[in-house]
Amino acid sequence: MVMQHPWTRYVALGDSFTEGIGDPEPRSPGGNRGWADRVAEVLAEQTDDFAYANLAVRGKLIRQIVDDQIEPALALHPDLITLSAGGNDVIRPGTDPDAIAALFDTAIARLSVEGATIVIFTGVDVGFSPVFRGIRGKVAIYNENLRRIAKRYDCIVADQWALTEVQDMRMFAPDRLHMNSLGHHTVARMVLDALNVENDLQPLVPEPLPVTNWRQARVNDISWAREYLVPWVLRRVRHQSSGDHVSAKRPEAGPYRVMSAEEPQAD
Repeated sequence: MVMQHPWTRYVALGDSFTEGIGDPEPRSPGGNRGWADRVAEVLAEQTDDFAYANLAVRGKLIRQIVDDQIEPALALHPDLITLSAGGNDVIRPGTDPDAIAALFDTAIARLSVEGATIVIFTGVDVGFSPVFRGIRGKVAIYNENLRRIAKRYDCIVADQWALTEVQDMRMFAPDRLHMNSLGHHTVARMVLDALNVENDLQPLVPEPLPVTNWRQARVNDISWAREYLVPWVLRRVRHQSSGDHVSAKRPEAGPYRVMSAEEPQAD
């Protein structure tokens, strides 16, 4: 017999990770699914009167998340909150993980006022990634700050650093930054496990990587830099964000259901 969980109103806050970028689904609001939608789907199956909102917007820095998402989240009176924030700050050169964590502490202090269960996320151990290996120590410092905050406010930690399954480029989208559908599914399983919620999500094994020679690998790197890295750098130079003019995909707490293939796609 499946035990029913205690939550009826779930609000997800954050950036592209929580919005679901890398996990395209045309029938979902905003055109992306992601781990948070997957978690909400399981929670909704176990509670008749379940509501879900997702306020996350791609590209947002932690200050923007604090300023733009905290109060709207509290206005929805959630009893379950997930917050993943600071990743976009940590990957930027010259940023201070302690200063970023101080803003995160501010967010949790405010979110905890009504007694909701709060889940926070450590960053992935990026040692496997040629793109982000150089900031591994910075991510580790930020994670330790987050663990201290979680202890202070009695938060649940969804520990991506220990989630070795995602330390694999086969879990990531072609941009090498966002997780793909397999990665989001794996994170959803981790979050449900952290919440101690029974579910039937099974571990999925990625397809083997095709064998490539040195020349093809370099061609792939050049193609990736042209399509993803250069636009990212240009946005930083121009003080632009991929989330400019993008609004939250689920701004109101409402019932969650999976649309069938026969239903019209979301706008």
